Amino acid sequence: MTFCRTLKCLLLSSTIALAPVAHAAGITVHDARNRDIAVTDVARTVSIGGAITEIIYALGLENRLVGIDTTSLYPAAALHDKPNVGYMRQISAEGVLGLNPTLILAIQGSGPRETMDILETAKVPLVLVPDTFSEDGLIEKIRLVGHAMGVDARAACLSAAVGADLAQLRALRARVTKPVRVMFVMSLQNGRALVAGHKTAADEIIRLAGAANAIDEFDGYKIIGDEAIAAARPDVALSIERGKDSLSADAIFAHPGFALTPVAANKSFITMDGLYLLGFGPRTAAAARDLSVKLYPSLAGPGAAFTSALSAANCRQ
Repeated sequence: MTFCRTLKCLLLSSTIALAPVAHAAGITVHDARNRDIAVTDVARTVSIGGAITEIIYALGLENRLVGIDTTSLYPAAALHDKPNVGYMRQISAEGVLGLNPTLILAIQGSGPRETMDILETAKVPLVLVPDTFSEDGLIEKIRLVGHAMGVDARAACLSAAVGADLAQLRALRARVTKPVRVMFVMSLQNGRALVAGHKTAADEIIRLAGAANAIDEFDGYKIIGDEAIAAARPDVALSIERGKDSLSADAIFAHPGFALTPVAANKSFITMDGLYLLGFGPRTAAAARDLSVKLYPSLAGPGAAFTSALSAANCRQ
């Protein structure tokens, strides 16, 4: 048997194995662009956005994935097993379309704009998944991805498990009597801090953990100077782990702005995995729990009683 004939047989057997949910005829998805997108086939799905990839794996549909982006760090098998189309904000249209996808699921904010325009004109359904940083937004993200993939029952199962985790988190958060002031620092650029204001994932995860964002004057991310840092008087500096580009505790404590705040006085600096902390995927409640315990050591006991419903739920079939 020739190689081509062998490949043809392998593809045929693979198609038969995927048949139960490979086709999603009749599904319409209302996406972040306020458009209705018709989805007919999910056999070759490209996921752009770490939270989307994590949801797809939690739904047991990873064998439908033919490509992911570099933010898809969980589970670790994703980056190891799947072709990579690049960073979500620097996607190549050729890289995505070269995988012959039947469906593209992209998190809101993916780009650049030129790439998204090309993907939009291609004859492949492009669903832009809303990235709303809230409990309701997280649940809706799961439901939308599940609906687009044709597995509403699995998505309902996962949504219920995540909802149960969020309920546990609310009970833990209710124990906080005096919220600490947290400043999320993405980076230090030429000695100036890039920090998170309102309407950001960092702002919401701080709130979910029972703390207050020390930045209250603006939305989004902004570079601020030493005087603004000192005036905000954060109790804790929070950042994400970024390999060699990660901020260090020493850099924060020695910074002229933070040196005048309780951050340096109390040596209060926390770093966590970026996707876990800011991804707003299925593990968000657990991430907020972990942050809460770091912020409030007195919650270590109640926090240890937090048992994720995700570990007990079987939403993959």
